[in-house]
Amino acid sequence: MITATRPAALLFDLDGTLVDTAPDLARATNALRAHHGLAPLPYPVIRAQVSNGGSALVTLALGLAREAEGHDEARTFLLAAYGEAVADESRVFPPLLRLLEQWESAERPWGIVTNKPRVYAEPLVAALGLAPGALLCADDLPVKKPDPAPLLEAARRLAVAPQACWYLGDHLRDIQAARAAGMAAVAVGWGYVEEGDDYRAWPADLWFESGEALVEAIILAETAPTR
Repeated sequence: MITATRPAALLFDLDGTLVDTAPDLARATNALRAHHGLAPLPYPVIRAQVSNGGSALVTLALGLAREAEGHDEARTFLLAAYGEAVADESRVFPPLLRLLEQWESAERPWGIVTNKPRVYAEPLVAALGLAPGALLCADDLPVKKPDPAPLLEAARRLAVAPQACWYLGDHLRDIQAARAAGMAAVAVGWGYVEEGDDYRAWPADLWFESGEALVEAIILAETAPTR
C-alpha cells in the first residue's frame, strides 16, 4: 500500500468530499415529493443517498426503481429543480477550504474528478469560487468512476505522475478508481457514507474521519524529512 508520503497533487471527489452539496440536492428531492403530493423526507435520510446520484434519489423519493415506468420523468424533474440552484446552500467543507487556500498559495496543483454531469458541476464549482487545475465530470469521457480513466486524465492535465497524487473520496468507487489508477486512495468519513457502510473497511491507503485530521496529516507529510 501507498504510505502518507508528500502528495505532489490533490484530487477530490466533489459531492460529499470537497463540497457539502446535500442541502441543495435535498431541496430538489423534496420538491419532487411535493410535486407528487408527498410530505418532505428528513434531511439525514436524503443525505445518505446523495453520492448514489439522481436515480437513487428518485427511488428514495418515490419508491420507483430505475427501470420502473415514470422513473426517467421523475429524474428529469428532480435534476431540473436542482439545476435551478446548485449552490444556494452548498459549501466547501471548511477544513478543505483552508487547505486549498494554503495549497494554492504555494502554487500546488489540484483537481476534481466527479461523476456529476458537467452541466451541474461546472456552475457549482464557479459559484463557490473554486479554480481546480483539472475538472473531470461524468460526461467528459466515455467512462466514469470506478474506472480509473478520469483520474488518469486529471493527472495528465495537471502534469503530475499518478503515483504522486492523492485521490480523496467518500464512496467505495472512489477508492477503487484511485487504486486502479495507481494513486494514493484516501477514504473520508465526513461525506455521504450510507448507514451500515464502514468506510474504514474500504481498500484505501489512508482513512480520515474529519477534514481537520486530513489537513494535519498533509502538513505532517509536507514537513517530514525526505528519505
